[in-house]
Amino acid sequence: MDLNTVSEVLRPRARAELPAAGAGDAVLGGGTWLFSEPQPSVRRLVDLSGFGWEPVRAGAGGLSVAATCTIAELAGFEPPVEWRAAFLIRECCRSFLASFKIWNMATVGGNICLGLPAGPMISLAVALEGEGVLWGPDGAERRVRIADLVRGPREVALAPGEVLRTVELPARALRRRAAFRRASLTPLGRSGVLLIGTRAPDGAFALTVTAATRRPVEIAFPALPGPADLAARLAAAIPETLYYDDMHGRPHWRRHMTHLLAQDIRDELNEPGEGRA
Repeated sequence: MDLNTVSEVLRPRARAELPAAGAGDAVLGGGTWLFSEPQPSVRRLVDLSGFGWEPVRAGAGGLSVAATCTIAELAGFEPPVEWRAAFLIRECCRSFLASFKIWNMATVGGNICLGLPAGPMISLAVALEGEGVLWGPDGAERRVRIADLVRGPREVALAPGEVLRTVELPARALRRRAAFRRASLTPLGRSGVLLIGTRAPDGAFALTVTAATRRPVEIAFPALPGPADLAARLAAAIPETLYYDDMHGRPHWRRHMTHLLAQDIRDELNEPGEGRA
């Protein structure tokens, strides 16, 4: 869609060229959402593609994913064999249920910064303890957990003029056993519920609930909980008002599926094996 209110496009190629925030600014990653509907308030685009950031870099400390990394580039990454939870990368990429055109344009950073409950890059980053590196227009840099960055639909904790530079996934999270569950109302529909469970070598269990809720919800246990304990913690952590309500799922259905899939994940990670869904 043409954005006929845009009068200026900036394409910084160095950090010092990031502009101060202005009314009507919009940061452009892949643009798959930005150009999908009218944006009457947008006057200036700040296109991050000119930075030429390396899409994906693996190291001893974990995985570094540039905000401008496309879904196709991330899905094509071949992880080290010891990163048992890395299968979540492709599971979450496939959760887009999008055409190859979207896969080759949509970016990791764009999906996270949009903050929509069904954003699968949010699910991936939160479940794997992802941390965002944020660049400010004044040269400042700060780090924030993706779980804290995403506050709700279209609401993220970015200061004016800040951009997401990188998402870093630590190796300790990538080495854990993991299980993935997703549900939607139709076979090719948007995620209505997306849960990821991980289990550390010391037995600690973590559950991440996304898509069903307005913001990501994390629940941690020092050891694998029993079914009743898990159900009680879910009920305490997610009040009825936190379940999302839209055409892709009503709150009562999302709550039911969240509890059902959480128990399924608990059962899977209670068994020996790789924890692959």
